[in-house]
Amino acid sequence: MLIISTTIMADIVYVNDAQNLSLYDAASSHSNVIKVLPTDTALTVLDKKPKNGFINVQLTDGTEGYIKARFTKAEPPEIDPKDSSSKEMSVLQSNNVTLRAELSALKETLTPGTTLEKSLAIERDKLTRELNELKKTMASSSQLRNERDELQERVVNVERDLQQYKLENQALKDTASQDWFLYGGLLSLFGVLLGFILPKLGWRRKSSWDSY
Repeated sequence: MLIISTTIMADIVYVNDAQNLSLYDAASSHSNVIKVLPTDTALTVLDKKPKNGFINVQLTDGTEGYIKARFTKAEPPEIDPKDSSSKEMSVLQSNNVTLRAELSALKETLTPGTTLEKSLAIERDKLTRELNELKKTMASSSQLRNERDELQERVVNVERDLQQYKLENQALKDTASQDWFLYGGLLSLFGVLLGFILPKLGWRRKSSWDSY
């Protein structure tokens, strides 16, 4: 079981932190792009032997394709502090609710203006400020994720347009070659016709001169 577990771990790679990777349907940069993979995406390697610098991988949803091997890493991603901010906010919210309840209970027994009441109020205000800062951090992180997803979608669209332009350019080249081939055939046919017509015209002129 230890050997099997080690083999499975060796077959998992991750998208490099500094590069978003395109997942192609073949081992070539000129093939169709299936999707763009964000950083730290976990991938299962189906074939460890690179082909033209590409390896065959599979996503967790079952999608298979090819990516550039040099933009992957074997180490799992580190936990982003921003990702844990939601947990911290939940803990702070729970602590804030608890402190509010305790403060309300103490207010009923404490004399207004005592040192304990003031310290509890200061602690409550501090927790409230920390909670608001975490909310701002969460909003900024969500906005960054949305912008990243939008940019990745634009990259996919640009790559698709580029592939379409390449196909159209190749079609134009093929059409031009066919046109030149047709023109050459017509010129050859015209030359053959002139070869038949000109001798006959010369013979007729000679016959007319001989009659005089």
